[in-house]
Amino acid sequence: MDHKNENIEFPNQIIQDIEMGGRVKQAFIEYAMSVIVARALPDVRDGMKPGQRRIMYAMYEDHLTSDKPFYKSATTVGNVLGRYHPHGDAAVYGTMVRMAQDFSLRYPLVEGQGNFGSIDGDGAAAYRYTEARLAKISNELMADLEKEVVPFGPNFDNRRREPLVLPSRFPNLLVNGSVGIAVGMATNIPPHNMGEVIDATVYRMDHPECTVEELMEYVKGPDFPTAAICYGVQGIVDAYRTGKGRVMVRAKCEVDEEHHQIKVTEIPYQVNKSMLVMSIAELVKDKKIDGITDIKDVSSDRNGICILISFRRDANGQVILNQLYKYTQLQDTCSINMLALVNNEPKILNLPQILDHYIAHQQEVIRRRTKFDLDKAEARAHILEGYKIANDNIDDVVALIRSTSSIADAKEKLMERYGLTETQAQAIVEMTLGKLTGLERQKIEEELFKLHNMILDYKAILADPVRINNIIKEELGEVRRKYADERRTEIVEATDDIDLEDLIEKHDCVITLTHAGYIKRQPADTYQAQHKGGKGIIGMTTKEEDFIEMVQVVHSHAYLMLFTNKGKVYMKKAYQIPEASRTAKGTNIVNILEKLDQGEKITAMISVAEFDDTSYLTMVTKFGVIKRTLLSEYEYQRKGGKIALNLDEGDELVFVMHTNGECDLILATHEGSAARFTESSIRPLSRTARGVRGVRLRGDDFVVGAVKVEDDKQLITITEKGFGKRTPFDDFRVKGRGGLGVTCHNLTDKTGLLAGIASVDDNDDLMMITNAGTIIRTPVVGINTYSRSAAGVIVMRLADNQSIVNFAKVSHVDEEEEAAPVAGEASATENAAPETAPATAEETPADGQ
Repeated sequence: MDHKNENIEFPNQIIQDIEMGGRVKQAFIEYAMSVIVARALPDVRDGMKPGQRRIMYAMYEDHLTSDKPFYKSATTVGNVLGRYHPHGDAAVYGTMVRMAQDFSLRYPLVEGQGNFGSIDGDGAAAYRYTEARLAKISNELMADLEKEVVPFGPNFDNRRREPLVLPSRFPNLLVNGSVGIAVGMATNIPPHNMGEVIDATVYRMDHPECTVEELMEYVKGPDFPTAAICYGVQGIVDAYRTGKGRVMVRAKCEVDEEHHQIKVTEIPYQVNKSMLVMSIAELVKDKKIDGITDIKDVSSDRNGICILISFRRDANGQVILNQLYKYTQLQDTCSINMLALVNNEPKILNLPQILDHYIAHQQEVIRRRTKFDLDKAEARAHILEGYKIANDNIDDVVALIRSTSSIADAKEKLMERYGLTETQAQAIVEMTLGKLTGLERQKIEEELFKLHNMILDYKAILADPVRINNIIKEELGEVRRKYADERRTEIVEATDDIDLEDLIEKHDCVITLTHAGYIKRQPADTYQAQHKGGKGIIGMTTKEEDFIEMVQVVHSHAYLMLFTNKGKVYMKKAYQIPEASRTAKGTNIVNILEKLDQGEKITAMISVAEFDDTSYLTMVTKFGVIKRTLLSEYEYQRKGGKIALNLDEGDELVFVMHTNGECDLILATHEGSAARFTESSIRPLSRTARGVRGVRLRGDDFVVGAVKVEDDKQLITITEKGFGKRTPFDDFRVKGRGGLGVTCHNLTDKTGLLAGIASVDDNDDLMMITNAGTIIRTPVVGINTYSRSAAGVIVMRLADNQSIVNFAKVSHVDEEEEAAPVAGEASATENAAPETAPATAEETPADGQ
């Protein structure tokens, strides 16, 4: 058979061209609103999402209340899907399971029998195995539902009606909280304590203008089903005041130092316990946390959560716990976003607003219930009035009904003869003859009397808002007596986020910096104090041309200020310096301070316990500029360092001293001049200031040393060609700042120019380095004391073309000892030294001495 092309037309069709972008936008808006209103967000009045509400109503319809036997979950899921919720069965069953979990809801609304999952993340058994019914507390959510106290609407196929909200005799939105992700918005309302929320609701009814702070006298904060400890009252206040806030929740842990265990008995809300244990094990495996030897989960249904974390005997349990707080969900953040539907519109609500909406809902429920009872009482009274008339004329009424041919005819004649309404006549004709003749007037009048009183009372309630509020309070009080329990979650004042410092064990340590720029940290107890004649221990292994130039014995949590020749200062906590063994050379400073420029080097290292307004940093540059600045101005540091002082072109920062504002200072120059002046003559300047003149320089002269004048110490001067001497500080008179100074060392061609100065006593050594890389160590006690105009004696014999380019004061050790800093010798300028045999100054005076 041949097929011909036919042009099929639909004469009534209308085809419209629409813009694709606009249609997609409209479709997405419709989808988003469907998710927001019909899936993800709870109603402010009953705290229920549509899926939860439909599950509860379907179980209520099937009479699956707490006093009835359990029912197969599969049947309940099927009924919910078939009657009200045309979505996936997994979503419905998952919702019902969560409503039955005592670790998910503060007050579970469903009672399950079988495997309904666990806090370890185990899934529930398939719905063909489990059984469920409504929990007893759900009776309060469904109370008086048959009295049409809430509005109903059609289901998806218009065959049934479902409640659009539940009566909810307690503020379920706050009590059980809610978590949901919609489109472009999400809600996260934590659970609360039933008793506290009810008390706050009653207080709000009595004090409609009360503040958040007043309500918080009752509602202390979230009360999680898993208990734990909630930190941050301010975050709770923010959430209750604005609808948004953030609190920190920590597990409840106990450190048992005697048995070397950390016992975890409560964990934060919505934390998977087994995943928590696994994460701790991973941290131990990756060596991110050191000291843990074993982890056991001995939790049980009878004894509750119990995780035992064992640690080594030499480990600090509190430090390990702080590390666990930092890196695991033993500490978790709860972000509060109190978003709920108000008249099908999503709104962020604060605590008073949530309570106000709930109170308004309860007032409406009471009005509707009272109106329902009033209508029922009036209808019954109306019928009883008809019965009363029939009873007064019982013989005539019976005869009249018997004489009629139909019920309709009987109704019409009763209405005509006795003035009855159709409702009254219908009630009379529906009665059997026995009941009709057995009517007792006294009983009718007694019931009418009761009904009239009830009607008056119902009308009085509807006319009096105070009566309505009192009824709400009574019902709230009844719920409180039945279900309120003790608070589980402890509320604690805010604590800062775990700082790295909380994870570091507090101890004394030694920081060393070598001439070549290698820095390291060691525990102070690495170096034990020794008696005279002891062999000492090796402080580090250095290259022949390197030696320890700076050392600080500091607390691990003290600040370490590192100043560079370019006028910048970097700050690290002592514990941030990498730890190394006592024989290791350490880490190059450029790897610690990544922002160091080419040619920039550390010229001073100072430790500070705290930044106060009573001490100063006094800085001296190569060109004789000096500046004094309050220590507190250097407290806040950037990672890339900050300016310590502004330098002139070509100038360098060479010396930094921690001063108290009351000492004398001496600056020495390359050509042998020294100026002594009081620190108070230098007015304090801001951190970024240039400074003022400290000493006047001639020609190409420059500063080679700066010291504080200290009691019981002397000034030592060392020249480039190895000559040195000690001079009493009293030989230098105090003069004004900015002068040329006086001779501190008689310099000749034989002595060479001045290499540097230091403040020393008999317990110090000098470590000197030449331009050829030769290092020699000599005890200060072997260098004689001379006047400031003397040339000194040879302290280091140099080869031709050699000169001293640098020297440092270090702690003295006996010949037989190997150099090492000793714990407890905490001078800010003490230096450790490598193994170098001490030299003795030769009594070879220079020319002119």
